Amino acid sequence: MSRRRAREIALQVLFQVDLVNAEPDCALNYMLAEYTVPDKMAVFTRSLVNGTLEHQVEIDDNIKRYAIEWDLTRMANVDRNLLRLAIYEIFYEGTPLNVAINEALELAKTFSHDEAPRFINGILGKIARETKEHPGKSN
Repeated sequence: MSRRRAREIALQVLFQVDLVNAEPDCALNYMLAEYTVPDKMAVFTRSLVNGTLEHQVEIDDNIKRYAIEWDLTRMANVDRNLLRLAIYEIFYEGTPLNVAINEALELAKTFSHDEAPRFINGILGKIARETKEHPGKSN
């Protein structure tokens, strides 16, 4: 199982938690069982979900800062959660910028609307530029 598949599962869990207020552990356990995820990837998936939820307030503050003229509630639910996941990976997992952005764009192509990759790339691109300009600044 690839790390992309782990990200797909994490995105689906975050979407459920965000949209229908699903209990994170129940949704995560169900998805991990449904896709028979190997232990190593289950650990990564859990880290993504739990970390994103743990840091959601700070992550949402970053989205608000970079998504000019976009209110979080106006964003497509999938896009909002894709951004949360990618920003968590960039700031808290230490995932290289290009990897986090590319993975978010691939997930957007699969799970969101046609304009989503451009929208997500625009926001994550702003974060990448600022992060490169000010390497010590993480959020």
